[in-house]
Amino acid sequence: MKTLKIDTSKVSGAVTPAEIAALKGAAEEANALLYSKKGAGSDFLGWVNLPSSIDAAQLADIEATARSLRAKAEVIVVIGIGGSYLGAKAVLEAMSDSFSLLRRRKGEPVVVFAGQNISEDYISELLGAVKEFSIAAIVISKSGTTTEPAIAFRILKSEIEARYGKAEAATRIVAVTDRARGALKKLATDEGYKTYVIPDDVGGRFSVLTPVGLLPLAAAGVDIAALVAGAQEMERATGTDVPFEENPSAQYAAVRNALYRKGFKIEILASFEPKLQYVAEWWKQLYGESEGKEHKGIFPASVTLTADLHSMGQYIQQGERILFETVIGVGQPAHTFTIEADRENLDGLNFLAGKRISEVNRMAELGTMLAHVDGGVPNIRVEIPKIDARSIGALLYFFEKACGISGYMLGVNPFDQPGVEAYKKNMFALLDKPGYEAEGAAIRAKLK
Repeated sequence: MKTLKIDTSKVSGAVTPAEIAALKGAAEEANALLYSKKGAGSDFLGWVNLPSSIDAAQLADIEATARSLRAKAEVIVVIGIGGSYLGAKAVLEAMSDSFSLLRRRKGEPVVVFAGQNISEDYISELLGAVKEFSIAAIVISKSGTTTEPAIAFRILKSEIEARYGKAEAATRIVAVTDRARGALKKLATDEGYKTYVIPDDVGGRFSVLTPVGLLPLAAAGVDIAALVAGAQEMERATGTDVPFEENPSAQYAAVRNALYRKGFKIEILASFEPKLQYVAEWWKQLYGESEGKEHKGIFPASVTLTADLHSMGQYIQQGERILFETVIGVGQPAHTFTIEADRENLDGLNFLAGKRISEVNRMAELGTMLAHVDGGVPNIRVEIPKIDARSIGALLYFFEKACGISGYMLGVNPFDQPGVEAYKKNMFALLDKPGYEAEGAAIRAKLK
């Protein structure tokens, strides 16, 4: 396996190799459950074999639609929230030039996001920013009634129709939604939008390799074939036929659960590459929504280093000993930049002369890991060879598979999310949505 490797040797101060080995059987059993579909949430296991089920014809169709949108629009607005947003955002940020807005190429469309919040300022500023550009939209929603994206789509749909008329608008809007039911499916059928299906057996947080993620990424110019190829490689590398000692997802799941049983309740996902910041945001939803239930679960947090060493480093080093760290390392950067000597050396950095910045960054990573381990923070390292579509595809599937295994080992259903409905009920009641009158009265009584 060339796209990812895992090192769990730096957790031995908290859990012994024997304690990890004792969970080997549980990890293998949990992995087998994902394939047998005999565990909790078995209706939502379509993601397990998803990479290998994607064929060239599917990718070609998605890429053709993406080319059509790119030809029509200077700005493509992707509307979605949660799993309908974070996966695409994570990959796009990883694949993008950090300063692309400063050197946007003529004719190269920009992909932006909406519907991931209910901010009046955000949507107003978005509409203001796109006034001078041609626009198109990809709306992603299983039901079409989720509040945040539904509001954003109502507004963007109106803007597109006002500019181009309903007939042309129908060629500039693509819907990714349910196969047969829901408000968005009905609207797409009535209006004649091109549509893609959100599979019934793939939950939102596992959907980045469906059209939910692939279409926005193709619209942004990402090599989705390479992304899928990396995921396919990781699917093969984490199957039930792969021994525990060679299965990175099973190992990661076992170590996490061993640490959890020893009182380590918080996991910090860290990276020394800012391009991976949104991979961490996607990861937080994946693990938080999958494991955080029945008053169980490791709390997922994230930091981007070295920046956050100057804000969160103190707590990580010397705060309460209830956390461990998983670091995403990158083998080689895409660019080469060497530090030069300075004749006056007022900053005292001439000892770095002749070294690449990546070497300094790697030593910062190594030094941080040693300091944290010495400070009682167990450390897991996951390394990808470089930040490219293939490696990111492998990384995403690695985390997905480990999440399924880890959730089953924890004893929860990793594929539901009943808790997210609580805020919605309260919000609807406070907004006087029909059918919520009694709940609204009860809440207002509490607020007095």
